[in-house]
Amino acid sequence: MMSKSDKSNPYLSIKLKDGTVKIELFSHIAPGHVERIGQLAKEGKYNNVVFHRVIKDFMAQTGDVKFGNISDNFDLSLSGTGGSDLPNLKAEFNKISFERGSLGMARAQDVDSANSQFFIMFKAGHFLNGQYTLFGQVTEGMEFIDNIKLGDSSNNGLVSDPDCMLEVLYHES
Repeated sequence: MMSKSDKSNPYLSIKLKDGTVKIELFSHIAPGHVERIGQLAKEGKYNNVVFHRVIKDFMAQTGDVKFGNISDNFDLSLSGTGGSDLPNLKAEFNKISFERGSLGMARAQDVDSANSQFFIMFKAGHFLNGQYTLFGQVTEGMEFIDNIKLGDSSNNGLVSDPDCMLEVLYHES
């Protein structure tokens, strides 16, 4: 079994309406994805970005820096359809299993189409193993993730009046 935790790993802190979440990033397992998230966070691109798709007992998805920012002419109908202006990422599949609090990169049908959107698991999702790049783990504040407004179960988890990430900071180890 591959070890995922490493004290030298960078981490994200995500300020939500109820508190701050800390996520360890696995730079030794998925360096390209960690670098991208770090770059976008350092540029402030994730600040005020909504959780556009939230499915009970599955995951909360966010990170659409093109259409998901509530302070930049936000259009709920487009949220979740965009990414960043950077090129898509090549998949970095690994042996880590999707568990509660796992951080995975969202993508389209093409396995090499991840860009800026990511999701946090509410519970284990082993069916995602080897299908999506897992690149982090919530280490503090999962209770705040649990409080994110749920989406419409009849509409693929799309959220009306969604919660957002107020501030996302990237921290070196």
